[in-house]
Order: sequence, then C-alpha cells, then structure tokens
Amino acid sequence: MIFGVRAGSAATRTAAIHKLNRMLTGPNVILVLKVAVAAVTLLLLFSLAVLLRGHYRLHGRINVVFFVLTLTALVGLEVVARLNDPAFFSYFEEDPELKRALAIHLRFSLPAAAMMPIMLYTGFTHRRYLHLTLAVLFGILWTGTFITGIFFLR
Repeated sequence: MIFGVRAGSAATRTAAIHKLNRMLTGPNVILVLKVAVAAVTLLLLFSLAVLLRGHYRLHGRINVVFFVLTLTALVGLEVVARLNDPAFFSYFEEDPELKRALAIHLRFSLPAAAMMPIMLYTGFTHRRYLHLTLAVLFGILWTGTFITGIFFLR
C-alpha cells in the first residue's frame, strides 16, 4: 500500500500520486520542516552537552549527523518545491507579512547552512580558535533560524 492505496495497476499508482500531491502543500511542508528544525536543534543541544563533558570525538560525530540531516532536509525541500510545483510556495507572495517573515528567516538560515561544512572542516582539522569563533556566529545564526522558522513561518 502506498499512501493508503494498494499498489498494482496504473490506475492505483496514479491515485496514489494524486493523493500525495494533495498532501504536499506549502503549509504542510513548512510544518514538516518545523518538526525537522526542532529535532536537529535537540541534536545540536545534545552535541553541546557532550562537548561540555569533554567528549570531543562524539561531539564531532553528532555534528556530522546534524549536518547530514539538515542537508537532507534542505535538498528535500528543493526537490519538493521545484519538481512538484514551481508555484509551491506562492502563498508567501500573497501575504506581505508572511513574505517578510520568510525573508528574515532566510537571512539566518542560508548563512547558517553555508557555515556548516566550514564548521565541520575546522573541527576535524583541529583549528580550535577559528572553530570556536565560527561556533559563536553559527549559534547566533541557528538561534535566529530556529526562532523565525518555528514561530514566524506558517
């Protein structure tokens, strides 16, 4: 069964695709992304707790998982938004307040996403001072990403 439709004939596969397309709305995707941001934020906090206990290697491994999950969500969002329907998030254009909230969110989330590979590199190559400096900046950006993504987008 795929999305409540039995697999088999072309008609049932088509019905499953139509049902999936009804579920894939902009607001539904935003809701899933909110859950994903909350989950990886908990993972990030766990990583920091492990770091405070002096487990540097585990901290790095958890951060790799954080990076992979976050990157997967970003790529998944792009695939859903671009392949499913180019006007997928057009409802942001119709609401000036929501459009402004998205613009503010992207000012935090895009630089945070760009910093993640650099953070991994500086951590794995033991460039401690640069890594810690970037960690403070990343923390600020991720806090903004979390707040704007969870509380302002819909």
